[in-house]
Amino acid sequence: MASVEKKNFSVPEETRRHPKMKAEVVNVGGTEVLKVTFEPGWKWDDHLKPGVGGSSCQVSHLNYVLSGHMHLKMDDGTETEVGPGDVVSLPAGHTAWVVGQEAVVWLDFLGGKHFAK
Repeated sequence: MASVEKKNFSVPEETRRHPKMKAEVVNVGGTEVLKVTFEPGWKWDDHLKPGVGGSSCQVSHLNYVLSGHMHLKMDDGTETEVGPGDVVSLPAGHTAWVVGQEAVVWLDFLGGKHFAK
């Protein structure tokens, strides 16, 4: 019989740190779920790209934004900004940066196995 599985980000199973960014990981229901905090001034090009390489992020994400604002730019040139309450399907091939002086916090339900490793 199946049972309920519960985890809490107050006790993450893993924490991935990069400059101006922290990703807390819990494994629940066979999925790595991330709570990612991006500090003001964070930019993919400056803070994550040097550690992972490539011209853009090649991880797909399914995010729920809890706080802050993030600007997203796809490799095809399309751009958008996301903020609190937005649910975002973000395919591979993008860059991003924090807008303003508030940290961006989002939950990622798809990119956990690969993001920020």
